[in-house]
Amino acid sequence: QVQLVESGGGLVQPGGSLRLSCAASERIFSIGSAGWYRQAPGKERELVARITTGGSTDYADSVKGRFTISRDNAENTVSLQMNSLKPEDTAVYYCNALIRRYSWSGPLYYWGQGTQVTVSS
Repeated sequence: QVQLVESGGGLVQPGGSLRLSCAASERIFSIGSAGWYRQAPGKERELVARITTGGSTDYADSVKGRFTISRDNAENTVSLQMNSLKPEDTAVYYCNALIRRYSWSGPLYYWGQGTQVTVSS
């Protein structure tokens, strides 16, 4: 079973930066559209940023100008660069992506297990 694996979370001071990465746990054919979501304690999971196969991006208003989503189609990875972090960015961040496991298989959405981002002084 293919899994998405996030990395790069951690503890950072306000104003700091982190870069999250998302990759499949095994070799896959391709990643299509993908997105980063987050869920803070007591809150619903929300979309942070998403990117299409062609590279078009969309961001939540709360992160515009601070976060950048990108993809590497050759490596089948999706990243989220987070700058000027605020305490309210504290959450578990999840990767979600449309994956084709083989060239002959149809695409399916997968979720990662999440990575904790804590912004605190």
